[in-house]
Amino acid sequence: MDEGIDIAVRIGELPDSSMQAVRVGRVRRVICGSPRYLEHHGIPQTPDDLLQHEIISANSVSPGAEWRLMHSGIVRTVKLKPRLTSTSNDAALAAAVEGFGLTRLLSYQIADHLRDGQLKIVLADCEPSSLPVHLVHREGRHASGKARAFLDLAIERLRANPVLN
Repeated sequence: MDEGIDIAVRIGELPDSSMQAVRVGRVRRVICGSPRYLEHHGIPQTPDDLLQHEIISANSVSPGAEWRLMHSGIVRTVKLKPRLTSTSNDAALAAAVEGFGLTRLLSYQIADHLRDGQLKIVLADCEPSSLPVHLVHREGRHASGKARAFLDLAIERLRANPVLN
């Protein structure tokens, strides 16, 4: 908001703020791979099975990847050695579609590829809690009429989007 942005989309738990937030949906952190990759390498059944798979990491912060997963009601951190580390989610997604390995992205990022059969989700029962999606904005006299109109439309459209619900 300090940068002149009237409305922002935020994914994840929100810190306390003077801004108003409207929840519009939820997204999941999912592990996925192409059907071709899964046919050739098998489908992981437990978080530890990921250690035997090719991993595509979608981050540039560290050379390794640590994925927090749930298994038998316990949070597990699996330290992986990625085959490929990408600084963009789009590149990780493209690599997964091409069969280079498994990647972990947000459910809305892979929705079209799931629908088209290019990707399949694995270890769905091990996913951590889903993340809330909010529209964050200024309230009352600080919001312009145009911003309020956009906010109302965005809330309606995002809440109706099945990818976010």
